[in-house]
Amino acid sequence: MKATIWHNPKCGTSRKTLALLEERPGIDVEVIEYLKSPPGKDKLAQLYRDAGMKPAEGLRMRGTDAAERGLPDAGDDDVLEAMAAEPILIERPLVETEKGVRLCRPMEKVEEIL
Repeated sequence: MKATIWHNPKCGTSRKTLALLEERPGIDVEVIEYLKSPPGKDKLAQLYRDAGMKPAEGLRMRGTDAAERGLPDAGDDDVLEAMAAEPILIERPLVETEKGVRLCRPMEKVEEIL
């Protein structure tokens, strides 16, 4: 099985989720450091749709100005545009497999798609 993780190596939850994926036999892990290679608006829309989430649910609030900018209450397009332009606004880690997508907070949520 292939698993893609949108990863921030500075994030403890992201590191732990990546370690869990790498320890699992039979999983081919693709690591995308999303701050260096951010997903575009269309990819973000697909990820949140496949996760069953509204884009605003995937906003990183801690350490960002998302609240001050009104992003939690903004429309999906505005949120996605902001995330694509400023990937620090993307909560992490996002993991995608053939079984779906999860925002892995807590990291155990990854088990739902393995």
